[in-house]
Amino acid sequence: MALNPKITDWDGKRVWLVGASSGIGAALATALFARGARVAVSARDEAALAKVVGERATGRAVATDVTDLESLAAAHRRVDATWGGLDVVIYLAGTYKPQRAWELTIEDARRHVEVNLMGAYSLLTLVIPQFLAQSSGAIALVSSVAGFRGLPNSLAYGPTKAALINLAEALHLDLAPRGIGVHLINPGFVETPLTARNPFKMPALIKPDAAADAILAGFARGEFETHFPKRFTRMLKLLRHLPYGAYFAAVRRATGT
Repeated sequence: MALNPKITDWDGKRVWLVGASSGIGAALATALFARGARVAVSARDEAALAKVVGERATGRAVATDVTDLESLAAAHRRVDATWGGLDVVIYLAGTYKPQRAWELTIEDARRHVEVNLMGAYSLLTLVIPQFLAQSSGAIALVSSVAGFRGLPNSLAYGPTKAALINLAEALHLDLAPRGIGVHLINPGFVETPLTARNPFKMPALIKPDAAADAILAGFARGEFETHFPKRFTRMLKLLRHLPYGAYFAAVRRATGT
């Protein structure tokens, strides 16, 4: 059942991808360009953003720092002025450092919260009033299957992604009745600069362009949650229902921790 308005035609759609200098964001920008969308890409790396946009007249590279509200607000004003509004905003910005309990520092924890979670909140304060005023729009938050339950090496990352899942659910309850789509995107392992930091073999690893295709398929179906690759994410969803004793034992066996 579709829980959001379906988006099948991207031609002319005004899309802002926040966190799109590499990985899933860059691949998604390319896929949207191919479908005729007008796409603004934002991140801190101006040179990388310029490569994503290339010579496309329907693209804009707008550098910003999601941990700085004034910087993000300035980027929003630039994007909004360029096309006279927005139709879809997708928050993909994230940081990840694999670590165990004995490696945790407050600096690492704070950085994860600022980028993965507070940046999303900052973006929401900018676009929700705009979408409410026009009684339309779509917001997507890219979380992770690492937010389903606690996992090794995910001490700072996982809790921020769990918070994004909860946030998307709360947003949908408020905004869907007002005509605004809210989408939750939960990838498994995707080949990106962040996952390259993992010190272990990643099951069901997919390429960024496959992730982009899965995300757009979720929009086309009007899904609330889009998760992929399903051969991996369905297994993790089943693990969510195990009691703690069985869950901890299963994860330790699977990961060797």
